[in-house]
Amino acid sequence: MTLRPWQRRLFWSLAALAMLALLALALRPAPVPVSVARVTAAPFVDSVIEEGRTRLRDTWNVSVPIAGYLQRVLLEVGDEVEQGQPLFLLEPSPAPALDPRSRQQAEDALQAAEARLAAARANLETTRAERRFAEAEYERYRTLHQRNLVSTADLDQRRSQRDRQRAIESAAASSVEAARFELESARAVLAVASGQRDDADHPALAIRAPISGTVLTRYRCCEGSVAAGERILELGSLSDLEIQVDLLSMDAVRVRPGMAVRLTGWGGEETLAGAMRRIEPAGFTRVSALGVDEQRVPVIVDFAEEVDPAALGLGSGFRVDAEFLVWEADEVLQLPTSALFRADGEWAVFRVEEARARRVPVTPGRRSGLVTQVLDGLEAGDLVITHPGERVAEGVRVRVDD
Repeated sequence: MTLRPWQRRLFWSLAALAMLALLALALRPAPVPVSVARVTAAPFVDSVIEEGRTRLRDTWNVSVPIAGYLQRVLLEVGDEVEQGQPLFLLEPSPAPALDPRSRQQAEDALQAAEARLAAARANLETTRAERRFAEAEYERYRTLHQRNLVSTADLDQRRSQRDRQRAIESAAASSVEAARFELESARAVLAVASGQRDDADHPALAIRAPISGTVLTRYRCCEGSVAAGERILELGSLSDLEIQVDLLSMDAVRVRPGMAVRLTGWGGEETLAGAMRRIEPAGFTRVSALGVDEQRVPVIVDFAEEVDPAALGLGSGFRVDAEFLVWEADEVLQLPTSALFRADGEWAVFRVEEARARRVPVTPGRRSGLVTQVLDGLEAGDLVITHPGERVAEGVRVRVDD
């Protein structure tokens, strides 16, 4: 069959158009694969999460009041003590051993003290005899005076002699006591020749517990000499546990005393309740794991009244994750934070409409972790592109990645 000229022209024209259409279809850009998320209305919690450490609100350091010799401390870390219970015993320090010269001097001093005591006793016996003679003379003169055989002046003189002899006897008795004390002191010096102590002569001082609690730290365990003020034990009550959380300064200004706190990551399955008690007024600088200087502020959190940290096995210095509940609501429009980007000085997202990306300006609200509240610009159920790359632009064809 022979085609007419106009039919051949029409055929080749249609063939050229088909080739052009196929070429245009082949050169058309492929849809950009994207990951999407749906805008939802769900419960929303704006919180600050940070790691904290438990600590005791008050601790007591038990130290020795005077220098002495410490007996072995039998209490161990973790032992329970009652208020007034003896914690350890403290003895006077032992005397140093005497060298030969000092020992000879001490022996000579002991002999001299014994001689003085003997002389004092002999003097006391003499004064007693003179006092008895003076009393007898006074009684004889008193009898003669009653018979008017001696004058009153003679009687007064005998009375004066009797009183004087009594005073001399009293002084002699005091001299005997002083000599006896000197002798005991000289014997005490000789009693310690090698630094040994006599338990009967050196009673121990018992240091008692100021509170009912638990032994947290034992600074000394073995016997030995201690200086005045040296720490021996640290006590505390585990019922007074609190939590210190070092927040970033930008997060610390968002929390307030009395704010509810959720406690997790302490080792148990349940979430513990707490409340923030105080924000300390002074911060400090801490270097992060990446080597960045961070300004931190200590925040103190109390356990709720129904929580017994000691019964749960918590102690001082335990790790806890604290979540401060800044704001929460039940129905809040939200989307992944990764879908937001800045364009022309405002926040925007790419919404998927008919397999194409459409840029939509939005007004974000609060942020919590990986999600952000949406105040305006989107509705529940909208699909938005998360992590939009450089290939995603207004009107670009996209392919939703599973």
